[in-house]
Amino acid sequence: MALFQITTKNHKMTNGICIEPGMSVPLATQSMQNPVTVNGGQAVADAFYRLYGIDIQKAGCLNMVDLQVDRIG
Repeated sequence: MALFQITTKNHKMTNGICIEPGMSVPLATQSMQNPVTVNGGQAVADAFYRLYGIDIQKAGCLNMVDLQVDRIG
């Protein structure tokens, strides 16, 4: 099991959703691979929705340009 910290890098206002730099979520996964690229990033999108109530997929931020992924465990 791997633990990742996913953090937004940029300010973005798209489709009525405001993303601020520094918004971050912890995410535990069974896979050692980058969670943004696995299964279309659904686990990351779900984590941001649970914590902040925002849909980063709808905002167009579910990519490696807008997200910093750090493995912390």
